[in-house]
Amino acid sequence: MIHPTLDHLRVRFAAKGSHDFPSVVEPDWNEPLTQPLTAAAVLVPLVPRKTGLTVLLTQRTAHLRDHAGQISFPGGRCEEQDASPIETALREAQEEVGLSPDQVEVLGLLPEYRTGTGFSITPVVGLVHPPLNLKLDDFEVAEAFETPLSFLLDPANCLRHKIEYRGSMREYYAMPWEGYYIWGATAGMLVSLRHFLLAVD
Repeated sequence: MIHPTLDHLRVRFAAKGSHDFPSVVEPDWNEPLTQPLTAAAVLVPLVPRKTGLTVLLTQRTAHLRDHAGQISFPGGRCEEQDASPIETALREAQEEVGLSPDQVEVLGLLPEYRTGTGFSITPVVGLVHPPLNLKLDDFEVAEAFETPLSFLLDPANCLRHKIEYRGSMREYYAMPWEGYYIWGATAGMLVSLRHFLLAVD
């Protein structure tokens, strides 16, 4: 198992910025862009617990237009009033799960993550200081839960599956954990975090 410490996280983000790593796309997605990607940002919330760092994840409600029912980070489209992706991620986290921006210590950004569904996502990694006192937006969020960061960073727990999409087979990452199926863009951004923190090639 891999057990990154908070000190390691701070040192890594202080030493390297997202510009040191290339943009990441979903595996096996190399179609030419036919339209501009929609800018979005998510908060990758790391929670220090006595047993180690965890990642706060949400399950989206089943009726949403985009990625209904999937496991995701708090986040969404960048709005005109947002000054930066960090502001987008913090605003969305407050709206979706009730995290106050004052409760989040932003550690840094991961490389932009481009999805086959037309989004260019900036992952904002932040340390969330307990107690969380979450207040879920019932319209968007069905559930919130925490998963050990060490589990999510362990390559042994990262699977590659295939699905038929628009007439061809595509690969995607998946990290099943205790009945939750973490996959797609969320799993892909966790792989990006692993690369960033541990310099895994």
